[in-house]
Amino acid sequence: MAQIDFYGGVDEIGGNKIQVSSNDSSIFFDFGKSFKQENLYFSEFLKPRKLNGILDLVEFDLLPQVKGLYREDYLKHSGLNHHENPAAQGILISHAHLDHMGYLHHIREDIPFYMSKESYLIIKALEMTGAAGFNNYTTYSPDFLLLEKKRMSKNSTTHKRASARDVKKAREIELIKPYKSFEIGDFKITSAPVDHSLPGSCAFLTESSEESMVYTGDFRFHGKREDETKKFIKEARKFSPTVLISEGTRIDRDKNVLESDIQKKAANLALSHGDLIIVNYPIRDLDRFNTFYEVAKDSDRTLVVNTKQAFLLNEFYGMGYPQLDDVAVYVPRRSWGLYGGESYACFEDDWIRSDKLDGEYVLSDYKGWEKDYISWDNCVNYKDLQENPGDYLFQCDFFEFKELIDIKPENAIYIKSKTEPFNEEMEIDAARERNWLEHFGITIHDGYHASGHANGVEILDMIQEIQPDKIYPVHTMGKEEFKILEDEGVKVVYPNLGK
Repeated sequence: MAQIDFYGGVDEIGGNKIQVSSNDSSIFFDFGKSFKQENLYFSEFLKPRKLNGILDLVEFDLLPQVKGLYREDYLKHSGLNHHENPAAQGILISHAHLDHMGYLHHIREDIPFYMSKESYLIIKALEMTGAAGFNNYTTYSPDFLLLEKKRMSKNSTTHKRASARDVKKAREIELIKPYKSFEIGDFKITSAPVDHSLPGSCAFLTESSEESMVYTGDFRFHGKREDETKKFIKEARKFSPTVLISEGTRIDRDKNVLESDIQKKAANLALSHGDLIIVNYPIRDLDRFNTFYEVAKDSDRTLVVNTKQAFLLNEFYGMGYPQLDDVAVYVPRRSWGLYGGESYACFEDDWIRSDKLDGEYVLSDYKGWEKDYISWDNCVNYKDLQENPGDYLFQCDFFEFKELIDIKPENAIYIKSKTEPFNEEMEIDAARERNWLEHFGITIHDGYHASGHANGVEILDMIQEIQPDKIYPVHTMGKEEFKILEDEGVKVVYPNLGK
C-alpha cells in the first residue's frame, strides 16, 4: 500500500501539498501556499525573511519538515544539513494558482516540476511580472553567493554578492500533454485536463505497483471547458482507482453561476450605460478575460487591459485567445510620472514638460519587462479614458485604484467579477475597495462571478461515478459532507495534517 502524507489542504481551502510514496519512489501532488495558515502570522508588511531560509515558514508549520526537499543555499545559510538525495523525484502541478504552486520557490533545483504548457506560461508570467521575493518558480537563482571579482592586484582577491542576473538558470520543468502517460520512478502518470478558472488545469491518474490513485486538483462543470471534466470522469472510472483524492471547496453548495450568464448580464449592463465601465476580474482567468472581451465587442467598446495581462496574452499568442492587437493596453504613470505629458523634469535650471522629453527618459520610469508594452499603437492612458469614457471597458483591480485619481471618472460604474471575501483580510480589502469607489461616486455592480469549483451535488455524483475504494477529501472546510458516500460503499478517510 502506498503511503500518502498530507502537508496542506487539510481543513482549509488550498495549500495542497500531498506526498505519495511507493517502494523507493516519491512524488508530490502540488506544493501550494496555505493562505489561511500564513495569514495567521504574516501579512503584506510582515513577510517571511529570506535571510532565515525556510525557517520562518517551518516555525509555523507552513512548510513540512521533510529532509531532502529544500534548496541547498537556504539550508546551509541557516546552518542546516543538505541531503544528497532528493526527497521526491518530481512535483506534479495541477494548475497555476498560488494555493497549488506558491511554495515552489523553496524546492531544491534537482527536483523537476511537471505541468501543462498553459500552467508553465502562467507561472512564468507570475515570476516575470511579480514583485521580487520568493518567486523562483521557473528559474533558480541561488542566494547568499559570493562571486570573485577581478583582482585589483596579483596579491589580493575581492568578492561581490551575486545578483540573480549573474547566476539565474532555468529549472527542470517537464511539460506534460493530455492523456500521454509518463513515468516517475515507480509511478506511471497520466494527466487529464479539467475545467477550472484558468487554462491548463488538470487532474492526475497515477498508478504504481501498490496503488491506483486519482487526484482531481480543482475542477468544475459550469465553465467553457466542461467537456474536459466530463471526459476526465469517464477515464477515471475506467482507471478503477483504489484511492481518490478530491477537492471539496463547494461541497456545501448546490447551485452554480455559469460563465455564459455573466457575459449576458454584463453585456446588457454595458449597453445601457454611456460612460466609463470599470471591471475587476482575475487577470490569469483567461476565460473571464474572454467573457469581458466579448462584452466589450457587443457594446461597441474596447477592452483596456493592464500591462501584466498584456504580458500574459503575449505568452498565449496563437493559443486561441484574443491577442494584444484586439485590445488596448493601459499605461500607468510610474516613477517620475513622465508618461502622459503633463509632468515636468528639471535640467539644471530649466524645467522641461515631459511630452518634450526624449522617449528614453520616459522609458526609464518602467521595469524591464514592462517597457515592451508601453509603446504600442493601441496603448491608452488616463487622458484617453477621461476624454472618451464611453469607448472603453477598463480592467482595473484593487491594486490599480490609484489610477482613478488621474482618470477622475464621472458617472462610471464598476463591475466586480471576483470571489466574495471569505476571510478577515479580504474583508478589510473589500472595505477599502468600497471607500475608493464611493469617493469617486462610482456605482458598484457585484454578483458577476462564476466559481472555479464544482458544487456539492456534482462532486458527490462524480465520486459515485468513478467508484473508488476510498476517498480523501481535501481543499475543503466541509469534509463531513462526504460522509454520505459511506452509504454507497465508498470508504471516506479524513486526512490528518503531517506525516
